Amino acid sequence: PIKYKIMFDFFNKDDENKNNEKISIKSLACLLIHAAKIDENFSPKEKDIIKKTLINLGVDSKNINDVILEAELAEKDSNQILEYTKDAKNLNYEKKKILLEALWSIIYSDNNADIYEANLMRRLSGLLYLDKKLVGDIKEKIKNKKL
Repeated sequence: PIKYKIMFDFFNKDDENKNNEKISIKSLACLLIHAAKIDENFSPKEKDIIKKTLINLGVDSKNINDVILEAELAEKDSNQILEYTKDAKNLNYEKKKILLEALWSIIYSDNNADIYEANLMRRLSGLLYLDKKLVGDIKEKIKNKKL
């Protein structure tokens, strides 16, 4: 009975609510913070982008500072992005687009994408199974908005 329910829940991938329960907002926040810190300049502008993105992904605005603080501490103690991408893979298509736009916005917040940031986005695109055309289109959209 219970073990069969777990098995059916595992195979029921169309139920978005089940996927959302598995998604850790903290992991998504860590991923965004990692992108912001990769150029060794975590600016207030990048923090604002992260806050807006997390609110768009469903974080209560009252808890946003606590979520970011907790994620900053977790990200500081980690040296891999793989643990953060596991939850991002479970996002639906629209939320992946929100995350992708936020990542590019963070990278282009200083009007520049260095080699570390570009490498991070290449890696994330593969790890999150994102279409290269979508990644490129969103990159150009954000880049042109910043110019």
